[in-house]
Amino acid sequence: MKAISFLGRPRHSKVSAQIEITSLYDRIQAIRDPKASISPLLNQYIEEGHTVSRPQLRSLVRAMKDFRRYHHALEISQWMTDCRYLLLTPSDVAIRLDLISMVHGQEQAESYFNNIPKVLKNHSAYGALLSSYVREKSVEKAEATMQKMREMGFVTSSFPYNMLINLYSQTENYDKIEPLIQEMERKSIPCDKFTVRNLMAAYVAASDICAMEKLLNRMDEDLHISLDWNTYSVAANGYLKVGLIDKALEMIKKIENNTPISERPTAFKHLVSLYGRTGHKEELYRVWNLYKPTYEHTQAYSCMIASLRKLDDIEGAEKIFQEWESKCTVYDFRTLNGLLSAYCEKRLFDKAESL
Repeated sequence: MKAISFLGRPRHSKVSAQIEITSLYDRIQAIRDPKASISPLLNQYIEEGHTVSRPQLRSLVRAMKDFRRYHHALEISQWMTDCRYLLLTPSDVAIRLDLISMVHGQEQAESYFNNIPKVLKNHSAYGALLSSYVREKSVEKAEATMQKMREMGFVTSSFPYNMLINLYSQTENYDKIEPLIQEMERKSIPCDKFTVRNLMAAYVAASDICAMEKLLNRMDEDLHISLDWNTYSVAANGYLKVGLIDKALEMIKKIENNTPISERPTAFKHLVSLYGRTGHKEELYRVWNLYKPTYEHTQAYSCMIASLRKLDDIEGAEKIFQEWESKCTVYDFRTLNGLLSAYCEKRLFDKAESL
């Protein structure tokens, strides 16, 4: 059944708009090759009499980006201007710059940035450029971009600081992090949950558990920041790294108690992995049996098998695999590989060959 066109018709409901954009989204999703061109599909959609608005195209760009279909996201962004003649906003420019860096590399991203009209080259464009340098772990270029942003008055939020903290953590430039925090304090720029999470990750990477705990305690007293389950997951990893199992368990319990329903499928995988690393098999099975009926999916089974492998529970891993295999509709070899690895570690080659 042909989707109802809604643009150009007065007083159409939001439901109709959603039906229309869902129809186009479904067509794009049906293209399994993430690098195959979707311009012919977009053109055909218009030729059929459908129309799409700028907000809807932006929504599609974000959706493709969320699903890591960066080629398709960039192609939709370019189709907006090349075929629909829609003028770009600074936000559109920043998103396109980010996509170019992921699809075509830094050189083309820099070329695009240098040709952005001055009126569109605001803090969003510079932020996207900074983000691309962080992704490439290019310290010198990231620092130069940050300095340019300071000079232009674009450093007014925690975002660029979060980017650099993340970069310094990844490149082990831990001594450069504290001056950034001091600069934020001088400029009265408050930390947000991403600042806290990046700082935590940096302290964990440096095995500075004392600094990590001080930050945790400080944030617990800060009424303006609510620590999320991701932050507690980072803290749990930090404690596990240095063998403080009991403290790690405290953080894992906080993950269970501070995860919104919408984020529980992702948190579930972290819980399974973390409990496996603590060595507490009974807690691992408890959380598995508690959450599995609601958040059952292939990745969760893979995580459970990996955790049981670490605990030398081969029989348990076999049962989980058999349960998954009896229910799966799409055969994911990553789950099979988890059990194969367990067999090979135990030199159970006959069992491995029988799978």
